[in-house]
Amino acid sequence: MVRIRNLHFGYSRKHPLFQNLSLTLEQGHIYGLLGKNGAGKSTLLKNMVGLAFPQAGTCEVLGQPAAKRLPAVLADLFFLPEEVYVPGVTAAKFVAHTAGFYPAFDHEALARYLAEFEVPAQAVLPSLSFGQQKKFMIAFALAANTRLLVLDEPTNGLDIPSKAQFRKIVASALTEERCLIISTHQVRDLESLIDTVLVLHGRRIVLNADLGDLAERLTFATVPEADATALYAEESVRGAQVIRPNRSGVPGRVDLELLFNALVSEAPALTHHLSTQPSAHEPVL
Repeated sequence: MVRIRNLHFGYSRKHPLFQNLSLTLEQGHIYGLLGKNGAGKSTLLKNMVGLAFPQAGTCEVLGQPAAKRLPAVLADLFFLPEEVYVPGVTAAKFVAHTAGFYPAFDHEALARYLAEFEVPAQAVLPSLSFGQQKKFMIAFALAANTRLLVLDEPTNGLDIPSKAQFRKIVASALTEERCLIISTHQVRDLESLIDTVLVLHGRRIVLNADLGDLAERLTFATVPEADATALYAEESVRGAQVIRPNRSGVPGRVDLELLFNALVSEAPALTHHLSTQPSAHEPVL
């Protein structure tokens, strides 16, 4: 679905944002792309959809160079940026003028998504609040029914009930033919939604792993104090939050926020543990 090899990119050649970045994304998955502000999440997504161009290396989408933005590829790809723009028309007119660019567009699904989001289907788009505009565009993006759907910080601007609706609706839209990529710096927004986690840090992908794999290999807990078995620990008001090797073999819940903190702090014990027990999703640690 997406194949990136040895990608070099930077807005200035003196300050590269990515170096030798490689990544493969397959259909049938919801990927969560995590990274600190400024890590380059949005730029990586723009390379995927042909809105930024590699200085070296390759980026292919649906078997074609992303930078060529071929009509057949664009008809099967939808990119929703963090800052949405809506024209001064009604929702119905926007759909009438835009849905035709997506041959698999599902009008019934759009009506269902709008109803679940509580967005009026006949509203004048600029009259809606920012959160309502964003929910309309998320609903449209899902209804476009493209095989590749890329969402950049989609939960920014949504209130707590809307974030819960978002997770439910996106989960219902996944099929074996679709690939969804969702970037966020609000890690908890993706818990219970994604099946594969990507972490972008230090100009490269430092983790590309199935959450089920991680649940079998790691244990997350809060204890009175950390001990020598902890691969990573940080203090909280409840005690020490720790990541340990999973010795029981029983999968547990993956704490994405704690895992993310450990990876961007480059915890050596965790890095060694993951690199010596590779998963099927080619983690790069």
